[in-house]
Amino acid sequence: MGKKLHLTKIKKGLARYAALMLAAGLSLSVSAVEYAANFKGTDINEFINIVGKNLNKTIIIDPNVRGNINVRSYELMDESLYYQFFLNVLEVYGYSVTEMDSGVLKVVRSSDGKKGNVPLVEGEEAGNGDVMITRVVRVKNVSVQELGPLIRQFSDQKDGGHVTNLNSANVMMLTGHAASVNRLVDIIKSVDQAGDKRVDIVKLNHATADDVVSVVESIYKDSGKGAIPDFLIPKVVADSRTNSVIVSGESQARSRATDLIKRLDNELENQGNTKVFYLNYAKAEDLVKVLQGVSKTLQEDAQGGGNKTRSRNKNETSIEAHPDSNSLVITAQPDTMRSLSQVIDKLDIRRAQVLVEAIVVEVFESDGINFGLQWISEQGGMLQFNNGSTVPVGSLAVAAEQARDKEVKGTIVGTDDNAVSNTVKTVEGDLGPLGQLLGGVNGLAMGIIKNDWGAIVQAISTDTKSNILATPSVTTMDNEEASMIVGQEVPIITGSTSGDNNSNPFQTVDRQEVGIKLKVTPQINDGSAVQLTIEQEVSSVSGATAVDISVNKRAINTTVIADDGGMVILGGLIDEDVQESVSKVPLLGDIPVIGHLFKSTGTTKRKRNLLVFIRPTIIRDSRSMNELSHSKYNFIRTEQQIQQDDGIDLMPFEATPVLPEWNDALVLPPTYEEFLNEQNNKERGNDD
Repeated sequence: MGKKLHLTKIKKGLARYAALMLAAGLSLSVSAVEYAANFKGTDINEFINIVGKNLNKTIIIDPNVRGNINVRSYELMDESLYYQFFLNVLEVYGYSVTEMDSGVLKVVRSSDGKKGNVPLVEGEEAGNGDVMITRVVRVKNVSVQELGPLIRQFSDQKDGGHVTNLNSANVMMLTGHAASVNRLVDIIKSVDQAGDKRVDIVKLNHATADDVVSVVESIYKDSGKGAIPDFLIPKVVADSRTNSVIVSGESQARSRATDLIKRLDNELENQGNTKVFYLNYAKAEDLVKVLQGVSKTLQEDAQGGGNKTRSRNKNETSIEAHPDSNSLVITAQPDTMRSLSQVIDKLDIRRAQVLVEAIVVEVFESDGINFGLQWISEQGGMLQFNNGSTVPVGSLAVAAEQARDKEVKGTIVGTDDNAVSNTVKTVEGDLGPLGQLLGGVNGLAMGIIKNDWGAIVQAISTDTKSNILATPSVTTMDNEEASMIVGQEVPIITGSTSGDNNSNPFQTVDRQEVGIKLKVTPQINDGSAVQLTIEQEVSSVSGATAVDISVNKRAINTTVIADDGGMVILGGLIDEDVQESVSKVPLLGDIPVIGHLFKSTGTTKRKRNLLVFIRPTIIRDSRSMNELSHSKYNFIRTEQQIQQDDGIDLMPFEATPVLPEWNDALVLPPTYEEFLNEQNNKERGNDD
């Protein structure tokens, strides 16, 4: 019983294999290269093995390839068609074949095919069928960024197809079955057509190219979404140099635009050649000379270029300024009018301004010490110094003697000749010379009188310090000179005249400006640099002289380049002066310690630091000017508020003046929602 069962299984296995071979029908019919294939319920792995054996191909099967197939062929196929039949069957069941360079075939799921080593093929080697390939297509006339989404709609993405594009190189990369990829390549080539790229140039004789282009663009402007297709709208560009209009686009649209441009040119021919230009920033009188020079040059070039046939009167150009409206009235030929119009547009612009801030710092220190000892003897011995700061002891002794009261004896004779009497009269001394000498004493002066000897000691120490800080600033336009002075006018005698016998004398006086002066001319260069031509002067009255007054003056004339908002030092002076003077008796004044009784010493030390800095700030618009003005305004107002808080001494109930608050720079217009809320609140208030 067991042997019969075993034989039955063997027979059934042989019968199944025979049936499989019979169903496959892989038999040579008439020719050795023709095949007939019939598969019913066949395992796909067995199907791949049979085809690989018949085609003598080495095939690697992915473990994920599973399932049964049902397919029947009613015609004989050669080897090439049989191979395509094999690829088609796998593609239908969701699998693809990748052919390696070595000839080995790999069967994988279609969704995984694009991740594998898919071969890159060129145009003639692309092949056909369902083998997996990759192709790179260079697009010449269309943007791949716009073409990519369209091509992806036609790709077999579910069966492993993949489409990507490289925008920088304008190329597309396609991966998928050969038949699908080749179809996409054909679609790309059909879409990637250069189209009508011809260009027409219309030379204008009367009208202006910019004006004509503006009119044509307004006519072709899309009045509604999709009203005019994009390819029917021509592209028009003005060439101001040749006064021509360049038209490109589809032939019919280009032809219509060309006809319209020619008609507009004819219509402008009969119009007048006089035009009024209203200026916004430039001054009309200043532009007249410039435009007259330009028009003269244009006329000379036109006459030298073959336009001598024109009459002289017709070529004449008239340029007049109307100061009240700040406008120009120009009468000229169309070509000259266009050139002058371009010049006016370039010159009539808002010019930048420059805020120039200077800082002048001067620190002065002076120290001096004088010490002197003088003595005198009644017998005539004397040690005396006179160096301008010491009162001579001899002069002081004489003045003291003159200041003493004196008794004067006299005789009185009576009516009787023999009546004679003696009298004593006290005469007050003269204090004037002594007072004058003591008025010249500066510092400590101490005198000692002992018996026939007298001595005077004088000592003085001086300490002078001054600190001057000035920050003048001025705002001016680009390439415009500006000046300012903060100071006073001091009278200076320039001459005197007197008549005979000193009758009718008179003097001539000139007023000289003394203080802080700043004169600057800025020139804004390309970028953020500013070239400054500067005259900076700091002067002050030093004091009176025998002739007139003396004036201290420090001036700088220079040209520098500074960055916008950068600080530049213009110049400076740092000096230090030390002077020592000694007046002494030879030999005796050199004795240590005791020598001070025979000498007078003086020491003076002066040190001065003077520096001038400057900082330009470019102001290109009204907002920047408003911000700077607001900052300066609030600074001054803050200083006034501090003084107001401190109050006025001896006038506690008086208030100091303070500028009103300025917040315009911080105020912004209301938003649309805020405006609606405000209107609603007003309406509610009226209803209530």
